[in-house]
Amino acid sequence: MRIATYNVEWFNNLFDDQGHLMDDNRWSGRQDVKRGEQLAALGIVFTALDADAVMIIEAPDQNSRRSTVRALENFAGVMGLRARRAIIGFENETQQEIALLYDPDALTPRHDPRGDETGKKGSNDAPRFDGVFRWDLDIDTAPELIRYSKPPLELEAVSAAGNRFRMIGVHVKSKAPHGAKGREEIMRVSIQNRRKQLAQCIWLRQRVEAHLRQGDPMIVMGDFNDGPGLDGYEKLFGHSGVEIVLGLDGDHATDEALRMYDPHARAALQGPLCAKPATARFMLPGAQQYMSALLDYIMVSPDLVARAPQWRIWHPFDDPACYAIPELREALLMASDHFPVTIDLDL
Repeated sequence: MRIATYNVEWFNNLFDDQGHLMDDNRWSGRQDVKRGEQLAALGIVFTALDADAVMIIEAPDQNSRRSTVRALENFAGVMGLRARRAIIGFENETQQEIALLYDPDALTPRHDPRGDETGKKGSNDAPRFDGVFRWDLDIDTAPELIRYSKPPLELEAVSAAGNRFRMIGVHVKSKAPHGAKGREEIMRVSIQNRRKQLAQCIWLRQRVEAHLRQGDPMIVMGDFNDGPGLDGYEKLFGHSGVEIVLGLDGDHATDEALRMYDPHARAALQGPLCAKPATARFMLPGAQQYMSALLDYIMVSPDLVARAPQWRIWHPFDDPACYAIPELREALLMASDHFPVTIDLDL
């Protein structure tokens, strides 16, 4: 089975309120890319992936007027994808949903959120992801109230072969200091956002660890906007959110049974001077050059590692097979500022 995670930039802009594809020459939201161009590129990429399931980050919006599921299933129908059914969990207010597009002949997923519902006071014991998490971010004995702007998508899935496993789709809040002015304010906002991000990852780690203790096979995937050695604020806190979710930080850092595994994260942890994989490519404002970053991950539990899975980043320059096909190479650059990550796994 092939499972993918893919952050599709401005996917919502490619659909009208009825979920129909807007295949025209108007701007898509991506810089210098028309809607028709992005749709064509996405069709090429999704077709090449030929995945049994794709965890789509920044999926089309879900609200009283728009349907994420309708838009994605229309997209799959137009593009002729076998991953032709879609499912979402808790909707959010950011126009960037988390959704799974899947082949119903290969697996059957259902939204299965865990944890207790919370009121405004929240809970410090892994509440439901649409609730409130209480956590002391700055060690002042006064817990802050943490919310996900994009609640993770929790799924229980059963493969056609009868294997049951858990999937969690993630889009952790960015820690960029948007709107801050001046060096001191930028630093203050960056540290505050970093603390919130780490708290979200601690919340997610609590859920992951509960499943690992129960022996649930699981996959955690998506865009963490974070990674080992990604920025200087990691030194201030001693670890990244990715390391927290993997279980490489804390009381169980040496307990293999409670660790998740991702080979790209492991490579990035080798040190700041080591070569690192990349899953995203952004134009630096005012610099007229690109920055690459490792932001997207597929983490799996130890029992799934034992099945010898194969990971792949579909990077148009770093993956020789992608680079060798000009149509695919250009489509990957046109479709999004992130590149898909896949795992091939015997399920």
